[in-house]
Amino acid sequence: MIRFLKRWFAGAKDADGEDLLSKVRKGPIPRHVAIIMDGNGRWAKKRGLPRVAGHREGMNTVREITRAADELGIEILTLYSFSTENWKRPREEVDYLMRLPQEFLHTDLDELVRRNVQVRMIGDETHLPDHTRSAIRQFQEATRNNTGLILNFALNYGSRDEILRAVRRIIEDVQSGKMDKDAVDEAVMNRYLYTAGLPDPDLVIRTSGEIRISNFMLWQLAYSELWFTNVSWPEFRRDHFFRAIEDYQHRSRRFGAV
Repeated sequence: MIRFLKRWFAGAKDADGEDLLSKVRKGPIPRHVAIIMDGNGRWAKKRGLPRVAGHREGMNTVREITRAADELGIEILTLYSFSTENWKRPREEVDYLMRLPQEFLHTDLDELVRRNVQVRMIGDETHLPDHTRSAIRQFQEATRNNTGLILNFALNYGSRDEILRAVRRIIEDVQSGKMDKDAVDEAVMNRYLYTAGLPDPDLVIRTSGEIRISNFMLWQLAYSELWFTNVSWPEFRRDHFFRAIEDYQHRSRRFGAV
């Protein structure tokens, strides 16, 4: 607890001693930031701890970065929490990850409501345990009318699965006469994705040194800025987050134009 408080209250400073939060606020703030939260298991292994200890510590980082995103005025924070491929992991680890929404519900719901945060989920709910779906629905119901930061958990999410699901639904609607095949364009495709109604991520952050997308929002990331760090997710701090935003602010986003 002491370690967490130290990292929470320590002000992030740049080389000149300027408060990073104040500095970043002066530049353009991305509307939508997505994070591939990687390295929990490796963080735990380095310390001789079970993998679930890394996920437990990673939840502290989720809280810290959610608060930081809220303070910056970011509109959407999407966190890649559990992929469709993660079911291959050890049963004990999967069971723990499926219990995390319940734990998060009991410890963090009041603060999220107080901060006007709206909780959403993207992914396939059908294969989630009942207790996981129940916790998610409680989050969604309790925060449905909140108008601040959208905290968007990608849970049992895989982008290829999402795209195939969207294509099948479009085919069904074309075959049933609900839609003309010539009307199918990018805007229509967007409406059939889990992220319907949300802008594409402006910035994607991946922790723990891996430099790949790992089946995450393949359609939506067409023009997103990518930022990678060797820092594992349990060690990722507000200052790392602010530096990612600062780097984003110095990039030129041309979307294929000159």
